Amino acid sequence: MHLRLTVNDAQHSAACRPDTRLLDYLRETLGLTGAKEGCGEGECGACAVLIDGVLANSCLVPMGQLDGCRVQTVEGVPAESPLRRAFAAHGGTQCGICTPGMLMAATALLADHPHPDLADIREGLAGNLCRCTGYTRIYAAVAAAAEETAAQTRETHSRVG
Repeated sequence: MHLRLTVNDAQHSAACRPDTRLLDYLRETLGLTGAKEGCGEGECGACAVLIDGVLANSCLVPMGQLDGCRVQTVEGVPAESPLRRAFAAHGGTQCGICTPGMLMAATALLADHPHPDLADIREGLAGNLCRCTGYTRIYAAVAAAAEETAAQTRETHSRVG
């Protein structure tokens, strides 16, 4: 099968079997190793990516479904983004296995709910398992990133307005 897709704003032409998992294509073909193989069953969220802006476990997505799609991996989240800074500042990372998936789930959450409360954050990250932090620091990091983004937006609007 031959298909075209966009990964982190770069166009790709893929020749692969339709049942090749997106996770394998990202890691083995493109060398994007941020998405991790955790459970291989869509239960842990370590392989989470955004497909056309929707959170998905890449271990469950066959390449045959992706012709014309846009995929964002953790490598597509800017290093100086509010989320990455907040995860570092609040100790939201430990061993690193869940971190890429948590960042992608948080990216999707904040795109849909720019001002989440704790319940929204818990629900938005519910598909991602972490065994190291106990979630409290991760929740704090997402809340801090939301606040920083809101403050940046207010500042931009005050300069323009």
